[in-house]
Amino acid sequence: MKKYIYLLLIIVFSQYIAAQSNRGTVNGKVIDHFTGQGIPLATIQIPGTTIGTATDESGNFSISNLAPALYQLKISAVGYKTLLRTDLPVNNSKPTQITIEMTEEIVQLNSVTVSGGYFDKSGTQFTSTTSLGYEEIRRSAGGFEDVIRALSVLPGVAQADAGRNDLIVRGGAPSENLYVLNGMEIPNINHFGTQGANGGPLSFINLDFVKETSFSTGGFSALYGDRLSSVLNIDLRDGRTDKLGGKATISASQFGLNLEGPVSNNSSFIFSARRSYLDFIFKAAGFGFVPEYWDFLGKYDWSIDTQNSLSFVTVHAINGVKYFNSTATQRFDNSRVMGSDQYQYIAGLSFQHLYSQGYIRATLSRNLTDYNTEQKDTSLNPIFKNISLEVENKAKVEIAMKLSKISELTFGGQFSYINFDADVKLPSFYTSFGERLPFDSTKFNTHYIKHGLFASLSNRWSDNFSTITGLRMDYFDGISAKYRFSPRFSATYSPVPLLNLNFSAGKYFQSPSYIWLAVGNQNLLPVQMDQYIAGFDYRLQSDALLKVEAYYKKYSDYPTSSIRPYLVLANTGAGFSGAEDNFSSFGLEPLLSSGKGVAHGIELSVQKKLSEIPCYGILSVTLNKTEFTALDGIERPGSYDQRVIINLSGGYKFSESLEGSMKFRYASGRPYTPFGPGGKQDKTDYNSENLSPMHSLDIRIDKHWFFTSTTLITYIDIQNIYGHRNLTGYKWNSRNQEVEEAKSIGVLPSIGVSLEF
Repeated sequence: MKKYIYLLLIIVFSQYIAAQSNRGTVNGKVIDHFTGQGIPLATIQIPGTTIGTATDESGNFSISNLAPALYQLKISAVGYKTLLRTDLPVNNSKPTQITIEMTEEIVQLNSVTVSGGYFDKSGTQFTSTTSLGYEEIRRSAGGFEDVIRALSVLPGVAQADAGRNDLIVRGGAPSENLYVLNGMEIPNINHFGTQGANGGPLSFINLDFVKETSFSTGGFSALYGDRLSSVLNIDLRDGRTDKLGGKATISASQFGLNLEGPVSNNSSFIFSARRSYLDFIFKAAGFGFVPEYWDFLGKYDWSIDTQNSLSFVTVHAINGVKYFNSTATQRFDNSRVMGSDQYQYIAGLSFQHLYSQGYIRATLSRNLTDYNTEQKDTSLNPIFKNISLEVENKAKVEIAMKLSKISELTFGGQFSYINFDADVKLPSFYTSFGERLPFDSTKFNTHYIKHGLFASLSNRWSDNFSTITGLRMDYFDGISAKYRFSPRFSATYSPVPLLNLNFSAGKYFQSPSYIWLAVGNQNLLPVQMDQYIAGFDYRLQSDALLKVEAYYKKYSDYPTSSIRPYLVLANTGAGFSGAEDNFSSFGLEPLLSSGKGVAHGIELSVQKKLSEIPCYGILSVTLNKTEFTALDGIERPGSYDQRVIINLSGGYKFSESLEGSMKFRYASGRPYTPFGPGGKQDKTDYNSENLSPMHSLDIRIDKHWFFTSTTLITYIDIQNIYGHRNLTGYKWNSRNQEVEEAKSIGVLPSIGVSLEF
């Protein structure tokens, strides 16, 4: 009997110890959104509980002994707007880290209110901006835990193809989007990127290390230049500081390993390596080729002292295409594919100094992309060969200064030294419209210089009225018109509580792509776009926001072809291009800055954050129209013109360890040019017809398993669950002498397993 009692006591005690160890910790810092200085004595509470703490004199705090779950935090401090933060994952495998930025109040209130709530407005932009945290991106159905795919449900955003990350923002071309990683401006964050644009099938940024993203679909501040339509800011988190840990992941598309931990008492690192495993997907779809990739990410952070810090980030992506040419059918199918072996790396060193009224941030970075692009005929002879190297060496200094309680000034400059080397061959190519491109081959090697100066003044005249005024000057010596000036202005006004009226206006410029200059197009002008945005947002309740915006974009000086007078390069850049797109996006022909266009529309969105009500979601409806005019003077629909876009995504937490999510997308069909006899196309029919509407439904189920000091994360993600194969275009089959439909993949299931330790 005693043996059984002892055994029972041992079991009970072991379970007690396991329960105590199955706990998590939140470590964070509360800082002033502008100066970056820590805020002492800020109160941190978990709503609905008695759990809470306060920050120390440096703004740091820690809450321990938390059961694994998703948490909310309420943050308040004297003189600052109270905030709510949601979707904070806590588990037992590692401490959760969070940095909370607070904004000062102009008018001190007698009672504490949740003025910022779940949707506090950015201090640098008032219109067309959405912020998403790690957890919101990770659980996105049909997203493959990809940063960019999670953004495709936002208002004003269209996808050129369900299998790619070519973002079409408010009718703009895929080349008009800027990516910023930890303050470094980089040309592309996608594997197998399109040269001259910035799309690709899959992002190479490891989501596990993403702290937060901020996506602007228009009206962005003067701090950013040389892009027209959007800015995606991605901030990476620091590595854990308690001990060495990591995560092992395998899914239908890739497998990988993460490591992170302390290097010293005040420094840490993160590292990841991932490899593709796409054979199953591509073979199931009947492709005769498989894209293969590796990517590596590393980051080192050193807190020198409370005022100074140093950060180093590097990302490498290795891409290759494997062909199966054993049969005549495979050789024919592969002759219609432009393959691209690429190597890309990004490296940057950033130093930040905090002082009482602001900060100074200096960044040195280097981007390198080595393209080896080729397309062959059925006899495996090359019909197109492109070996190009683009290297950008950049230096940027940004200085922020609080002029008064209501005024904040940010100014600085950036300098780029660029090396561009191209060896391109495209002999005797005739387009499907019958033109012969006047180009056989070129070897081009040169250096460029870009630099820019910027200043942005933010004034919070009261707690319900703020303005931002900015000015940029950009210089590019690769073209004859070297200088451009960009004034920008935005304002927000709150006539009644919970309602904000927002406005933005500005001028934006973008330099020609380097590949467009390889055949003597140095007389091109920077593309110009004037943009106006007006709208409002209304907080339906603390966790739900209604937003309506109208926009008008006027393009001018867009490159057009003198050989193809119907072609504006705003209609190119999506997909893998190649012969079936007549190599349009490469600009391998005489170009003139004669194109113009207009994009305008209205967007409605309702977003609900995860709160005490365990559901979340975004509904967005976009009505828009895009038209461009080429050298022939005929106004035509843009190639990415989708008049109606409806997106619905969301999910429900059944328990702390089980969650379901979905995503439904609908978009009216894009314009296309029909084929005539013999596969010929007529310029009078350019973009004259429309594809059928696209729609799909994705479903995802996540399950967390919490063990002692480890967490097992499993999911099943089914894209296009009802199997509708969207029509993505028409192709001419030269072997069968007929038009054939190009369709997306049907049902695509994916299973993922991750072990976090």
